[in-house]
Amino acid sequence: MKPSAPGLAIAIALALPAAAQDDPLPSWNDGESKRAIIAFVQDVTNENGDAHVDKDERIATFDNDGTLWVEQPIYTQLAFALDRVRDIAADHPDWKTTQPFQAVLDGDMEALAATGEEGLLEIVAATHGGMSTEQFAQIALDWLAEAKHPRFDKPYTRLVYQPMLELIDYLQDNDFETYIVSGGGIEFMRPWTQEVYNIPPQQVVGSSTTTEYMIVDGKPTLMRTGEIAFVDDKAGKPVGINSHIGRRPIIAFGNSDGDFQMLEYTTVGIDGPSLGAIVHHTDADREYAYDRDSPVGKLDKALDAADDNDWLVIDMKTDWKTIFPE
Repeated sequence: MKPSAPGLAIAIALALPAAAQDDPLPSWNDGESKRAIIAFVQDVTNENGDAHVDKDERIATFDNDGTLWVEQPIYTQLAFALDRVRDIAADHPDWKTTQPFQAVLDGDMEALAATGEEGLLEIVAATHGGMSTEQFAQIALDWLAEAKHPRFDKPYTRLVYQPMLELIDYLQDNDFETYIVSGGGIEFMRPWTQEVYNIPPQQVVGSSTTTEYMIVDGKPTLMRTGEIAFVDDKAGKPVGINSHIGRRPIIAFGNSDGDFQMLEYTTVGIDGPSLGAIVHHTDADREYAYDRDSPVGKLDKALDAADDNDWLVIDMKTDWKTIFPE
């Protein structure tokens, strides 16, 4: 007997939530990228399959800037550092006439760019050092609670990519350990990654400054000097993975040439299944479109190597139904 019209409507309504739950990546369009990711996860978790990978070897690494959250028009941590210069400038009156600080206070980004890497390191030393690790974490959290992105007028922690949040959940549900491996500062990220990504601080790998153990007011304290200890970018990423994680990933996601060596380390010459993927920023309307010529998140060498290395290129405009969480 055929169901009545009302009965059919009820049956469809009851079936829709179940169908939605069956889709682990609902913010992804049904295309090659989504199918390849799901197929890979199914293969490595199939205990009876040839591609099965034991749970303790299911390591997935994610770059942060441009892979998990917005990195244009400037890296978020750089925006934090520039705001810190302005916040503490009253304690440093000489900065009004001293580069690179003068450029920041004058809002002269061209002059700041002219100071190059040396100028940025000076800014990091001045704004990220001279305090305990706990104090720095609180300063970062306070800034993230108040700062707004110049284009979207939202907190940076709301400008994370919804499709990538779903991907992290999907991997964790399938017994993957998920790590952030970023060129950003490790102690800038660790205070908030648990809440935003469900990735705990001990699973964050990043660039670091030197710290010194001291007794301050009778309390054992780690004090930040501001001097760069390790840069977790480019060839530094596999080094950071080895020193912090101790296992080679079987999945790596990046978005720029800074992730090239991490993708290479994960996929090239490996016995066993592996997946490398690049988030390609192609959506100027909903986010940004940039690659080869961008000074921020440049994607050139890695994009050329994607075909030869079978890296998945995720097209943000066509592969993602939505960019940011609602």
